Amino acid sequence: MARIAGVDLPRDKRVEIGLTYIYGIGLSRSQQIIKDTGVNPDIRVKDLSDADVAALRAAVQLYQVEGDLRRMEAMNIKRLMDIGTYRGRRHRLGLPVRGQRTRTNARTRRGVRRTVAGKKKAAAKK
Repeated sequence: MARIAGVDLPRDKRVEIGLTYIYGIGLSRSQQIIKDTGVNPDIRVKDLSDADVAALRAAVQLYQVEGDLRRMEAMNIKRLMDIGTYRGRRHRLGLPVRGQRTRTNARTRRGVRRTVAGKKKAAAKK
């Protein structure tokens, strides 16, 4: 089993796709890493040799991935919130940050909210 950057890559996937399971590596960066290391992109992860895994591991270390990248993104968002920018306030309120409308279609950021108008009163218990 190939373990790179603290992530177990899925054994039955192609190396090109398996590398994308690492946070911070997409398909284009995965293809660039494979090209730089000279590993066959069509080979399955379970068929990688130890030398191939070592080469991939060394190439991935050149990029900021996983925990370091998550920490850096969280610090950037916290900085925006601390200095009180518009984007920071939107993050703090849990609203869309990049100009999307909120009257409709903001369910992912806002969550499901129940309407109050037309609410029926609870039946009196006897």
